[in-house]
Amino acid sequence: MTTSVFIDGAVGTTGLEIAERLGGRSEFALITLDEARRKDDAARREAINDADVVILCLPDDAARDAVAMIANDRTRVIDASTAHRVADGWTYGFPEIVGRDTVAEAKRVSNPGCYPTGFIALLAPLVHNALLPAAWPYSVHAVSGYSGGGKALIGRFEEDRDIAWRGYGLSFGHKHVPEMQRYAGLMIAPLFSPAVVAAHRGMVVEIPLPLGVMPGSVPPELLRAALTQFYEGSKVVTVAQDLPESGEMLLRASMEPWDGLTLHVMGSADGEQARLVAVLDNLGKGASGAAVQSLNLMAGLDETAGLRL
Repeated sequence: MTTSVFIDGAVGTTGLEIAERLGGRSEFALITLDEARRKDDAARREAINDADVVILCLPDDAARDAVAMIANDRTRVIDASTAHRVADGWTYGFPEIVGRDTVAEAKRVSNPGCYPTGFIALLAPLVHNALLPAAWPYSVHAVSGYSGGGKALIGRFEEDRDIAWRGYGLSFGHKHVPEMQRYAGLMIAPLFSPAVVAAHRGMVVEIPLPLGVMPGSVPPELLRAALTQFYEGSKVVTVAQDLPESGEMLLRASMEPWDGLTLHVMGSADGEQARLVAVLDNLGKGASGAAVQSLNLMAGLDETAGLRL
């Protein structure tokens, strides 16, 4: 059975990469609008209601408006914006965390943010199993390729080659924090320190752990074992068992599109400190790849079909 899909916002970075992953796949039929009609609300409304699944690659307010255009009980939604990530009635599109069947059966799916994907993948299983405390002021330091910032930020980096690092969120209240706190099961909002570097794509998310002073925490090797067990059998998420041979981690500007997620647990010799690190593609598992993974499940297909792993 063919599933019809309309990507609303198909000319943006996320929309383009979703379309690339669906290209040539007979399981899906893409509904497209030409340049003259893609901003026409009447044309969009028709396409949205004709589709089995609509994928929203829009700013938050536009995504809410698009959902309001649905006039039937058949069209399902995957929203790649921030608008519905902690909204009632929406399923968080992280199958490894909320369950594959939950995503497969959902009518409204909110795609996780790129930074929260790494943070939640590392922390949620450990907090849920009481290996790390829920009532702790976690910090998260992260860097991303500039493609996650949209056309304006992409233009700034590509026009001004002197920019190497751009820290932001300095006024706090970043829009990713609510989903980080909710889906990691935390009682205290994490301190989030994001930055953008001079690479088109790629992302590293790190959570430092002062285990020696954290109540109820366990040694690094047990944290690694717990994550390994939790993601056992996953074709998308891998838990590294050793440090890279070089003893360092690199984020290369030449990174190819990738829909996987690799998790690392690194501990000090005395077990008093640890670093949880997630490596992913902000446009892959952090955006377009995640949307396609959810779409596959919603269409009753192998979740990894069409992914770049």
